[in-house]
Amino acid sequence: MLEALGGADGPEDRPSDVVDRARDLRRDMTLPELQLWQALKGRQLDGLKFRRQHPAAPYVLDFYCAEARLAVEIDGQTHSAGQATKDAHRDAFLLKQGVRTLRIPASAVMNDLPGVLDYIAREARR
Repeated sequence: MLEALGGADGPEDRPSDVVDRARDLRRDMTLPELQLWQALKGRQLDGLKFRRQHPAAPYVLDFYCAEARLAVEIDGQTHSAGQATKDAHRDAFLLKQGVRTLRIPASAVMNDLPGVLDYIAREARR
């Protein structure tokens, strides 16, 4: 049920467990997620509105820009080979819904936030 991606549907249209998980993830963001959120919130990046830990059943997206139909996922060191397969499945699922996914290593956010922001802005305007 990806109608939630566009933001027009209310929480009643999303499975409550995904919404609850998104709320929990908002409270427990990683340091790279927090740093990126500080740079994205309030339309600071080219006037684009991003949401954090956005429910998109059955997934929760780290960051989502409805205008660009763009998901931004921060990948930490815990991404193993098995996780890469799950990520590819998730990305393909989202792409079928018209949502592109950018996967950004957490280390890139920590070491080159301006470069990451430039990349996101370019991709969002594509």
